[in-house]
Amino acid sequence: MDWGLQNRLSRIIRQPQNRALMLAVDHGYFLGPTARLENAQKTIGPLLEYCDSLMLTRGILRTSVPPATDTPMVLRVSGGSSIVGEDLSREDITVDIKDALRLNVSAMAMSIFVGSKYEYQTIVNLGRLVNTSIEYGMPVLAVTAVGKEMSRDSRYLSLACRLAAEQGAHIVKTYYCEGFEEVVDSCPVPVIIAGGKKTSERGAIDLTYNAVQAGAVGVDMGRNIWQSDNPVPMIRAVQSIIHRNNDADAAWDMYNQLIKAT
Repeated sequence: MDWGLQNRLSRIIRQPQNRALMLAVDHGYFLGPTARLENAQKTIGPLLEYCDSLMLTRGILRTSVPPATDTPMVLRVSGGSSIVGEDLSREDITVDIKDALRLNVSAMAMSIFVGSKYEYQTIVNLGRLVNTSIEYGMPVLAVTAVGKEMSRDSRYLSLACRLAAEQGAHIVKTYYCEGFEEVVDSCPVPVIIAGGKKTSERGAIDLTYNAVQAGAVGVDMGRNIWQSDNPVPMIRAVQSIIHRNNDADAAWDMYNQLIKAT
């Protein structure tokens, strides 16, 4: 693995703890102006200093993130379907490696849809993206996207994560599930969990803690942070689990103390 690729990876997964707190704000690429992400710049601004990296599209990067930031960027490079379309799994590569380099991002991210109608297309696209990005020392994060009809059990997620790693992904983002240790153990690259749908703040804190305890290097959390009524205390509580080894109770106490202090 060359120096440039290792350097980019180490900015996303922080050493020596080998932990990562990624803030997901890429939802608009298929959902449009999601609630509390209507003005991306306003949403991102207060949270930027607390995340290790930001996952987003090139449009939001160019329009809504200060160029002087030191926070690494993980660029969403797949798309092609929207929430009003017939099949969200029909994605293709929409961003060229040259634009990713112009934007000085630290990784490129795309989804694969294992078991869907467009499984073949998305897995082959992942292989092609790795082929191109590896020439430039650019890591690839594969997202194991799951449709409504698909199970989220350890057997399915282990399959999806392993397929992504076998194609050359350097990091895999997936969902937490019962028996998550099996998913991590069978995937030879670091695993980050998706924050998923909006849940309670305590539920998202428990999710973070359980995932890290099961072997995830961290989270890529979006709605459970910026859709919270208290997004800064929320991201700081999650951060305390990932980088300070707080348990869920300590992080929950921290969250409530930060609210009282504001």
